[in-house]
Amino acid sequence: MSDIALTSDAAHLRQGSSIGQPLTRRDGPLKVTGAARYAADNHPDGMLFAVLAVSSIARGRVLGLDVAAAKAHPGVVEVMTSTNRPPLAGDPEAKDSPFMFRMEVLQNDLVRYPQQPIAVVIAKTLEAATEGAFLLTPRYEAQMPRVGLDGAEVFVPDSVGVGKPSAMQHGDVEAGLGAASCRMDATYDTPAQYHNAMEPHAIVASWNGDTLLLDTPSQGMAMAQARLATLFGIRPGDIHIRSPFLGGGFGSKGLVNGPQVLGILAARLVGRPVKLVLRREQMYGPVGHRAPTRQMIRMGTDAEGGFTAIANHVRTATSTYDDFIEPAGDVAHTLYATPALATSHEAVRLDTGTPMFMRAPGEASGSIALESAVDEMAEACGMDPLAFRLKNYAEVEPASGKPFSSKALRECYAQGAARFGWWERPVRPRQMRDADGLLVGWGMGTATFPALMFAGNARATLRADGTGLVETGAHDMGQGAWTALAQVAADGLGLPLDRLEFRSGTSDLPDAGIAGGSAHMATVSTAIHKAGGEVIARLAELAMGDERSPLFGAGNMGVIARGGRLHRLDDEGRSETYAEILVRAGLSEIEGNGTGTADPAAQNAFAMHAHGAVFVEVKVDPEFGQIRATRVVGAFAAGRVINPRMVRSQYYGGMIWGVSFALHEHAVTDRRSGRIMNANLAEYHVPVNADVPSLEAILVEEHDPHVNPLGIKGVGEISITGTAGAVANAVWHATGVRVRRFPITLEALIEA
Repeated sequence: MSDIALTSDAAHLRQGSSIGQPLTRRDGPLKVTGAARYAADNHPDGMLFAVLAVSSIARGRVLGLDVAAAKAHPGVVEVMTSTNRPPLAGDPEAKDSPFMFRMEVLQNDLVRYPQQPIAVVIAKTLEAATEGAFLLTPRYEAQMPRVGLDGAEVFVPDSVGVGKPSAMQHGDVEAGLGAASCRMDATYDTPAQYHNAMEPHAIVASWNGDTLLLDTPSQGMAMAQARLATLFGIRPGDIHIRSPFLGGGFGSKGLVNGPQVLGILAARLVGRPVKLVLRREQMYGPVGHRAPTRQMIRMGTDAEGGFTAIANHVRTATSTYDDFIEPAGDVAHTLYATPALATSHEAVRLDTGTPMFMRAPGEASGSIALESAVDEMAEACGMDPLAFRLKNYAEVEPASGKPFSSKALRECYAQGAARFGWWERPVRPRQMRDADGLLVGWGMGTATFPALMFAGNARATLRADGTGLVETGAHDMGQGAWTALAQVAADGLGLPLDRLEFRSGTSDLPDAGIAGGSAHMATVSTAIHKAGGEVIARLAELAMGDERSPLFGAGNMGVIARGGRLHRLDDEGRSETYAEILVRAGLSEIEGNGTGTADPAAQNAFAMHAHGAVFVEVKVDPEFGQIRATRVVGAFAAGRVINPRMVRSQYYGGMIWGVSFALHEHAVTDRRSGRIMNANLAEYHVPVNADVPSLEAILVEEHDPHVNPLGIKGVGEISITGTAGAVANAVWHATGVRVRRFPITLEALIEA
């Protein structure tokens, strides 16, 4: 299956453009019938199964493995270790770009973190490979692990996130704090969190000479091709990646990781196709996570409650052999008006896998601390939290002074507060109870996320039968990209959806860039829009230059594409079909290409962000401290909405994740061994149905003429940023207890 062709349900269509319609998922029938093929569903002829043997220590070296015992198992075909691993042409520890991370691929016997791969067992069955890995019984030389934000030497990184400065200052913070009528100083801790996509990382690798076929979940197929080509010394075009469906990514599947490379090496070693799928606990190591943070926030206000200064100094963690510094302080750069603003970051090196991008990297951990601090500041000023935020509303971006390309945050505040009933909230905490005697609290938080764009390409084709084809190597992680991108494609070609074929999900299609940073929809939609525009322009040129066409000579007035026809703008009764134009020209098809990239001039002139406001109700048992989020209302402004059904789904997912951030998720590390004690879904708590509150997402209208030609902003991450802080603030309002270490547990409330 080299690509995926999608059709549409014409019953959902209304007259005119499909953009803005709440169409159901075009891939839905494939998923509910089991026809959707994920990476691990592929079983090529002769395939063997590979299982990782991973380290049970956090720091040291492997002294020995009982390879003979493993190979004596009747189902085991081979054991790959650092002594017999096939050579690589490129350096797996190279750092040639901010999007390149060092990886562990059995290059030596060093152990740098728990769950690090130390061998790969290849067998005829999954059970045999698993048993073979158990038989290796590794021997170690172990050292004391470095754990916790106080467990290692502190250093100041050169940059945070992807090449951003580690420190920023605007105005005189110390003077602003000194002149403040009211001040607050508090420290907030957020935990290490791990991606737990429903689909684990997986790869099915098949070599044919120096060509490589891969089935693997990927958020960036072209980037994966480039990295693998360097590692294996082959051309990117000789690597074919199929990734039509992802069972969640959240950043962890954005870049090539060590286990993927080990799966490919295993296939090369045995000369047969190999499938390698991580077990759940193996996802807590080599494939990234969100680093813990400690955020020391200082704020000051004048007598009227206006900020005089905001400062956030962040300590976070990275691994001992690579750098990814969580940019938690940077969310303060854009939210609240203040004459003085400073953020800075420091880090420690721990014996852990390297942190990586995790949904809303920096913004998620930074916003829960900032929004908690803003509420504490509002309380100190004796102001309602929403009134305080409106008092400090930023008309321009505080850190840069740039105007916003668009900002409908006031409307988000107004619509969200009205729907929630915010103005009935008592200012003082612990004032509300329900009929069962549970404490009730209401909290809010401001949501924000940058409106990013990367680079992506698309190809559009009109055929002589009047149908269209749009192709792009885009990624659908479950967010509905196939549906929304097909809507943009149909609109760009002026076709009804049932006349459009949309192909995506494989690396032999035009490079659509990376699906991350909430940038995929804006990037690929722009590419598709431009490709469609190029096709229509070529088609119009054919018609307007042909004396036999009713559109002949319409060049000065122009034409419009709609419903598979070109119409004269000055006389829409004069038109003809695409098919008529192509057939008369003797063409079977006509093609156009488009690229989606950010406009540097617009980026330099404007600050580009999506915004929102989230309001949360929690109920707390006053005796046992048990917390339930019972109601969440979010209002978000994110530019043009292509498919409101898909957008709401994204907002719901983000709000649920925000509840999880505040109340559930954290990795627990054994300080003696450095191992994660809850590396499973039984003890690493993520919300289940009983934890999901009543959710409502309001789509606030916003027009942005600068962010890109279609006015699209991403929505995949923004609703985490307001929700987590809103939950924390609601817990304080219910109990009067301000918890600054997350997630908020019942012990924190009982012991307060």
